[in-house]
Amino acid sequence: MKKIVFSFFAFLMGIGALSAQRICYVDSKIILENIPEYKAAQEELDAMSTQWEQEVEAKYLDIDKKYRDFQAEQLLMTPAIRIQKEEEIVKLEEEAKAFQDQKFGVDGELFQKREELVRPVQDKIYEAIEKFAKESDYDIILDKAKHANLLYGNEKYDKTYILLKKMGIRVE
Repeated sequence: MKKIVFSFFAFLMGIGALSAQRICYVDSKIILENIPEYKAAQEELDAMSTQWEQEVEAKYLDIDKKYRDFQAEQLLMTPAIRIQKEEEIVKLEEEAKAFQDQKFGVDGELFQKREELVRPVQDKIYEAIEKFAKESDYDIILDKAKHANLLYGNEKYDKTYILLKKMGIRVE
């Protein structure tokens, strides 16, 4: 019986501790959309990505043309020339794949450039959130943005626009 009473008392204490915490949420997507440095970084990244995508596509179109030409002419080729042409096509495919990985891979140039351009903006937002939390005495600040685990949030706890104002960003 003592264990049941103790467990119930511990449960009530836990509820009391939770109710003492101050919680709010922000929408980092809205914050990012209103920061000019982020918009500029995103435009630069998009331009780089588009250029590299065109280069990759051109490489694969060239490979496809060479392969079609090879298929059309392979009956007229000697076995040695046929093997040489096949090896050339395979080498071009490997080079195109390596170029694609170099630009778009996990540690590719696009990822590195994103880190270089976006990281300072993210740090700025984090510092503003941390400062806001300390000034406003919030214990927990959640993110409502895409893929977040916030299933519901009462509008009165949404502090996105207050945070933007504290960051010196005007929003209409």
